[in-house]
Amino acid sequence: MFEKKTLQLLQLFYRETERVRLLDIDHLPPLGIEHQSVMNQWLETKRNFQRDEIYQQYWIKTCSAGYITELRLHADGTLDEFTLFNRLHTQGHWQLVDGVIEIEIIKGDNCYRCAVYANRYVNIHSAIEYKNDQLHSYLKLAQTRPIQR
Repeated sequence: MFEKKTLQLLQLFYRETERVRLLDIDHLPPLGIEHQSVMNQWLETKRNFQRDEIYQQYWIKTCSAGYITELRLHADGTLDEFTLFNRLHTQGHWQLVDGVIEIEIIKGDNCYRCAVYANRYVNIHSAIEYKNDQLHSYLKLAQTRPIQR
């Protein structure tokens, strides 16, 4: 596992299992031996994304502060984001790296980045977002089901 991915997973582990406030990736405490089995159980709830499941449906993205948007990830690596109710449009890019969706969205002078980790059992996934390279928010992203035509 890459160092970056290991640190992101540890950051998400602390947030999702200990319900602690967000910890910056540069200030994560080391994982103690007493937490290793809990970490392994938590890792069993995660999986890698497959490219073909990413761009075939819409996504709903929400943050811990309650901001909700709709995402459309396109096969060419671009994305469109719309606020759910007033349809404010922004754009960005995504890529699949080592089974993780890396997203970058530009809104005015702000750059939002996150790495989305897939949940094995439900299509509600998690990420920790950075705004202008500063820790910003805990995210949940839900895949919607495509309409059969």
